[in-house]
Amino acid sequence: MGKRWLTVWVLLLLPAPVAAEWQIRPFIGFTFAGVTTFVNPEDAVGKQNPSIGVSGGWLGEIFGLEGDFARGSGFFEADDKGLLLGSGVNTLTGTAVIALPRRLAQYSLRPYFLGGAGVMFVNSGGPFGALPVTSKLPAMTIGGGVTGFLTNRIGLNWDVRRFSSIRSEGETRGNSLGDEQLSFWRATMAVAVRY
Repeated sequence: MGKRWLTVWVLLLLPAPVAAEWQIRPFIGFTFAGVTTFVNPEDAVGKQNPSIGVSGGWLGEIFGLEGDFARGSGFFEADDKGLLLGSGVNTLTGTAVIALPRRLAQYSLRPYFLGGAGVMFVNSGGPFGALPVTSKLPAMTIGGGVTGFLTNRIGLNWDVRRFSSIRSEGETRGNSLGDEQLSFWRATMAVAVRY
């Protein structure tokens, strides 16, 4: 009988667990500082290129999981050259998240760090089918950001991530100088919705 009462008291005295939250964050931003072995006739990969997308996931007191999809159109194109008809890089990644404990950041910005893996879809093409690139590359991502809520459900998020293809041997297809590789940074601002 005494052990039961002790167990009940211990359970009553433990702090109540903070409920985990789900978040969805549509974002806009830009990529920058890109480096690639793909044919880059307009020398645009290292410049800023627009990016849009959405991320979302589950975040507990400290740890969480997130999925992220982004589209970077015009990734290989410069405004003044016009050698390509179209290009883009899509990323689809899953990440593990480590955040400042929720109880410490309830009324302020909540920083987090993340890392994970996924895939990059790379494409570009010039007139008459010249300079074609269509490739799917395994990729890693690492980064971080902060989220601050203006109301109980709506907030703002700022995020910076590095995306890097994972080197694989023997994948040169004539559209790159050496093994197909691509890496870049992405900075975004998002509306964060939690539920």
